[in-house]
Amino acid sequence: MRLTRTALTVAATALTPALLLSAPAFAEGTSTTTAVATPATAATDTPVGDMSDDDLRVAVLRILGTAQQNNDKAVVRAANAALDDGSPEALRAFLETGYRQAQAEDDAVAIARILYLAQQNNDKAVVRAANAALDDGSPEALRAFLESGYRTAQAEDDRVAIFRILADPATSPALRAAAEKALDDGTPEALRYFLEHGRYEVDAS
Repeated sequence: MRLTRTALTVAATALTPALLLSAPAFAEGTSTTTAVATPATAATDTPVGDMSDDDLRVAVLRILGTAQQNNDKAVVRAANAALDDGSPEALRAFLETGYRQAQAEDDAVAIARILYLAQQNNDKAVVRAANAALDDGSPEALRAFLESGYRTAQAEDDRVAIFRILADPATSPALRAAAEKALDDGTPEALRYFLEHGRYEVDAS
C-alpha cells in the first residue's frame, strides 16, 4: 500500500516530540539518532520458488526479526500476516512481493519524518531530495534516498550552514579555523560533527 502525502504528513507530525530530538546520523559516536535502517533480507541464495516450506518460514522470520529491531511497522504487519496464514503460498507471496511493498511503505514514513525535521531546520537540499523521492514513490527511489541521497543532501545543507558561520563578522578566529578545517575535510561526517560538536568545543575552550 502506497501512503498518500496526507497520511505521511500525519505519520510525521504525530511524532513531533521525537523528531525534534533527532538529526542526521552519519558517523558512529555522534549524538544524533535518526539513523538509516538497513532492510532485512531472506539471507539465502535459494530462489523463493525453490524453497521448502520450512525455508520459507525461516526466511520470513528472519525478515520479521530485523523489521522489529528497525521498528518497520508495515513489514512487521505483513510478515506476521504471512506467518499467521502459514501456507507456502502466503509465505512465498510475502517474500516475492509483499515484503518489497511493505518496506517501501516504511521507507516512505521514514522519509516523511526526515522531511518534517528538515523543514523545521530549513535544510533546503534535504527537503528537495526527500520530496523528489516521495514524488517518485518507487521502492527503489525511496531506498536510494535513505541509503545515499539523504546523506549527500544533508552534507550540502551543512556546508551552507558552515559558510554562513564564516560570513558572520562576529565569528572568532578559532571558530573560523575549525569551520575551515571541516570544509577542507569535506566529508558529510566532518561537516556534521563541526555543526553538532566542533563549534561548541571551540567556544568552550
